[in-house]
Amino acid sequence: QEQLVESGGGLARPGGSLRLSCAASGSIFDIFTMAWVRQAPGKDREFVAGISEAGRKSYYADSVKGRFTISRVNANNTVILQMNRLNPEDTATYYCVGDSRALFSLIARISGGDYGMDYWGKGTLVTVSS
Repeated sequence: QEQLVESGGGLARPGGSLRLSCAASGSIFDIFTMAWVRQAPGKDREFVAGISEAGRKSYYADSVKGRFTISRVNANNTVILQMNRLNPEDTATYYCVGDSRALFSLIARISGGDYGMDYWGKGTLVTVSS
């Protein structure tokens, strides 16, 4: 059974940076599309960034493009979200998500309110405040 555990959340100042990590247990990480999804208080879940199983393709929400970078190290079963130039609108719980389907299928489903991905982590809270 694959499990996803996020770490690296916390408090950051506007303009600051945080680095989120997601460690996957199990043996099938390298065939999974991985993504980060966030949920701010009182709002729906929002796709943030995703990366294909081999790491060749990545995709970002417009709100984070140019500020966030997703990467993965399959040898270590790890996916990283580097977040720079944070602003208060980035405040949310960030979830690591893994799915056996393709990246753009995952994005379409999340955007359409379908959160039935194969695996979700429990989330890590990011707060951006001065």
